[in-house]
Amino acid sequence: MGFSAIHIPSMRMVSKDELWPEKYNQLRDKLRQGTQLTRAQNLMEATQVIQRALSGRGHAVSPGEPSPENSRLGEVSKLLRQTDLPSFPLDSAPLAKFRKTPPVTIPDGAAYVTRTFACEAGSRDYKLYIPSHLDGRKLPLLIMLHGCTQNPDDFAVGTRMNQLAEEHGFVIAYPRQSTEANQLACWNWFNPKDQRRDLGEPSIIAGITRTVMAELNIDAERIFVAGLSAGGAMAEIMSATYPELYAATGIHSGLAYGSATDAASAFAAMSGASSPVAPPQRKRRLKKAQGRVRTIVFHGTSDQRVHPSNAEMIFAEARAGLAGTTRTRETQHQGSAGGRAYTRTVILDASGVPQVEHWSIEGLGHAWSGGCPDGSYTDRHGPDASREMLRFFLEIPSRRRKWWSFFFGRLD
Repeated sequence: MGFSAIHIPSMRMVSKDELWPEKYNQLRDKLRQGTQLTRAQNLMEATQVIQRALSGRGHAVSPGEPSPENSRLGEVSKLLRQTDLPSFPLDSAPLAKFRKTPPVTIPDGAAYVTRTFACEAGSRDYKLYIPSHLDGRKLPLLIMLHGCTQNPDDFAVGTRMNQLAEEHGFVIAYPRQSTEANQLACWNWFNPKDQRRDLGEPSIIAGITRTVMAELNIDAERIFVAGLSAGGAMAEIMSATYPELYAATGIHSGLAYGSATDAASAFAAMSGASSPVAPPQRKRRLKKAQGRVRTIVFHGTSDQRVHPSNAEMIFAEARAGLAGTTRTRETQHQGSAGGRAYTRTVILDASGVPQVEHWSIEGLGHAWSGGCPDGSYTDRHGPDASREMLRFFLEIPSRRRKWWSFFFGRLD
């Protein structure tokens, strides 16, 4: 069984006609049963109960359908809140066994070490990959955020990112989500306290970034963050809350910043029937960040866990953020790679540097495109998302650090 960005199996829309009146009472009872099972730590059975409760003949909202204010999912979201669906358990880790830990091959002269970072917001372990050939030059740094039930080793193997680091000479940090913070090791992208600068998980991830910068010879203008699913959603949060720290972000099968503020709205977001619901103060910060942190997005058209409309939302918001800030042109190319067709949409600035890219990959499910099958949530078919992300990251404009220093002060 797979797990989604909030460790709940994929769901579909429920129509208003199905809910009223008898179905409403049935759904309410099932959700209350799921709530009781969750509180009793029986997460697997609770998941199945909720999934069955939401099963029927509905469908996920397609990109052109109405917003959630006028959509049928509003009925479900309201009902979820009325049934007092709690946060998922934060203690114990009975499901950690689902996470694969494949062996990681380390070349001669390279290092792959475990570190721990702690701050007021908490502590997290992280793996640090240092390539074998440093040559005394400043190196780029990539922060890689795994998805639910994954861990750094699994993510490193599945994305083959260490091999690219060795090939191109950059450092990678893989923060590890604790099962004490989330039972299935999901980054808590849907919790309000984990969506704000200097609080919660964003504070910890930014702290890991700065610690690596201080320890190694890192180029401050070439620091990037990327992630898959829940990790992709958290990468989007990092770019929105720390735009001066990251030059670019990569989001694979993730969700837009502010898509959810609780479990109920997370269900809606993953089903493709929501719009960002960030409070005004976070919307102001997002407005500042948009158009400044370059963004590349990958999503499969057959993703049944996180609806592909989430990628379109991220792309649309990034496009809107660029409006009025610089001259841009937009191109679209259709092609195929690794046995899968794709549509690649790019927004370039006046100098021809890609500012935003969106890769829509035909037939790809909830998996890293072009990944290694030894890792979880990978598909060996399709474009090589890791290599394309790196290509995008390294096409970075100059003088970015001075621009952000003006708005945010010193970066170190």
